[in-house]
Amino acid sequence: MNPVKVGLIGFGFSGSTFHAPIIQAINNFEIRKVVSSQSEKVKQQLPKAEVVSGIGEVLNDPEIELVVITTPNETHYPIARAALDAKKHVVVEKPFVIDLAEADDLIQLAEKQNCLLSVYHNRRWDNDFLTVQSCIRSGLLGDVHTYKAHFDRYRPEVRKRWREQDVPGSGILYDLGSHLIDQALQLFGPPATVFADLLAQRPKAETTDYFHLILGYEGNLRVILHGGCMVKEPGPRFEIHGTKGTFNKHGFDSQEQSLKQGRKPGDPGWGEDCPDQYGTVTTSSGGLEWKGNIRTLKGSYESYYQGIAASIRTGAPLPVTAREARETIRIIQAAIESHMQKRVISL
Repeated sequence: MNPVKVGLIGFGFSGSTFHAPIIQAINNFEIRKVVSSQSEKVKQQLPKAEVVSGIGEVLNDPEIELVVITTPNETHYPIARAALDAKKHVVVEKPFVIDLAEADDLIQLAEKQNCLLSVYHNRRWDNDFLTVQSCIRSGLLGDVHTYKAHFDRYRPEVRKRWREQDVPGSGILYDLGSHLIDQALQLFGPPATVFADLLAQRPKAETTDYFHLILGYEGNLRVILHGGCMVKEPGPRFEIHGTKGTFNKHGFDSQEQSLKQGRKPGDPGWGEDCPDQYGTVTTSSGGLEWKGNIRTLKGSYESYYQGIAASIRTGAPLPVTAREARETIRIIQAAIESHMQKRVISL
């Protein structure tokens, strides 16, 4: 497969940690240009890439086929629109955009330009979520009636970065919440109702650093998504109850930490879980109760970009479509509306 020529826009934490190492590890890509003010940092990690100061130098390059956008959330829409206008395929770091109007406009433009548009919901390939997905789809737990997912951290001090400032698209509902929402949508589809409690919980917090969402589905299914920044000792990451049993899982997928340490896909232990963090299943059958560990499936962030390469070169389905990512924004908007109005929002 002829390598896809890439222009990477932004080289902050997301671009340098979650995108560049994964793209580099796949032979189907070649990062040609990087838009960044940190040329030395880029050159250390991507010595063959050209560092440029403006997005025009990427969009006007006829050889660049794919533009990867890893800039602050409120810039996703204008940059993605400019890239599509230039007839480039586009990958946008999650969350897709700030609101539905922006999402709909980009989806329509991508279709008009016959360009691929995808969003980097990489945590579909977390090892714990892959295991949860397998347990549910196999019927091991029976019909799920209660699904709880947490994304808790202990970061009691507010830091000086855009994600924690009072700007459009900041806060952990857009950041961490988008992961949990996307995962829930993959498992159960769109909910009928949304109820949300949002807080700026830490001293001096300028934006949402706590969220608690309840997604209501037809029948008796309730999906509870929770995130906070003042959790010293987290409980279960996933807690799932069905008519046949319960699944509990502690700990986080290891891929983020591996990337921070400079490791990459293919390295020994990539995407694997510690045995002491394997999930537990409690179930009963024929009057007997059984409890045991479930080995965590291997995580695979590289699967996303492998899918992007296949989509561009062979026309294979996108690993994450813009329409799927739009649904996550729809839930976020409903959650904000629910919090402001202190009521359940019907979808």
